[in-house]
Amino acid sequence: MTETLGSTDAPAVGWIGTGRMGGAMAARLADAGVDTTVWNRTRAKAEALRTHGAAVADSIAELRDRDVVFTMVSTPADLEQVLLADGGLLADPERVPGVLVDCSTVSAESSQRIRAVCEERGVAFLAAPVSGNAKVVETGGLSLVVSGPSAVFGATEVLLNHLGRSVTYVGEDDSARLVKICHNLFLGVVTQSLAEITVLAQKGGVSRAAFLEFLNNSVMGSVFTRYKSPAFVNLDYTPTFTPVLLRKDFDLGLAAARGMDVPMPLAATTAQLVQATVSGGRVDEDFAILLDLQARSAGLELTPEDAVVDDGLHAPERGA
Repeated sequence: MTETLGSTDAPAVGWIGTGRMGGAMAARLADAGVDTTVWNRTRAKAEALRTHGAAVADSIAELRDRDVVFTMVSTPADLEQVLLADGGLLADPERVPGVLVDCSTVSAESSQRIRAVCEERGVAFLAAPVSGNAKVVETGGLSLVVSGPSAVFGATEVLLNHLGRSVTYVGEDDSARLVKICHNLFLGVVTQSLAEITVLAQKGGVSRAAFLEFLNNSVMGSVFTRYKSPAFVNLDYTPTFTPVLLRKDFDLGLAAARGMDVPMPLAATTAQLVQATVSGGRVDEDFAILLDLQARSAGLELTPEDAVVDDGLHAPERGA
């Protein structure tokens, strides 16, 4: 398989999971001229990729003859469903793709189970979780962390590079899963901290727009704080990543920490605050709603500031 990918023949690619993230990523492959066929449980989400030159499969089974198949789904249960259930990609041991690249955020244990089945079926397996969201993907800013056989990584690197600006290889095993979980724990902790200091500044009479403009232009600003600023200033919680998905990642991260006897006091506290947003029923908005939870705790009622805010990805836009 690695010889095929390393030859002059362009690999045929399959893609399972075309939600917000998966759809944007598959579009980048198709836009790069890669022979791409996609499948999604809700077919309409896959059909949208025809405008990028992708074909749409009627069933997952149609992807079994692809050289490389990418998966991008929400949970470990979803991943095992599309791969191992009746009609799944690996359900027929006599007809399987050459390489499976999973970009989902799942536990190392779930990844190991999939890797074992792949080994039984003669399928090379790479874990390749990502950092970013659909807007980041569209602007070419996605980051990927990859683990698995080094030869397979080398043979598929050209495809991975189509997906974003950074591809980091971290080893032969499932260590990419731990790296991504650590990343998402930090994502939640930073967002909660950003919510706390923003509420403190506003309760002292400073607008959120002014405070975040200062922060983003200071040594403490980052790509992430700048990207989240429009949501914090204008209270636009159009989802890029929901509290339910973030809760899943905290569950995975804290379980890994317990297994390795690593104390995680900040992450554990943040996990409870993420749970509070879920318990309050706000499960379909962006996880930036941690700001609202913090404001309520401080006795502060937030309103959109309708300010022009630069998210660092494109020209500044005024909130709705």
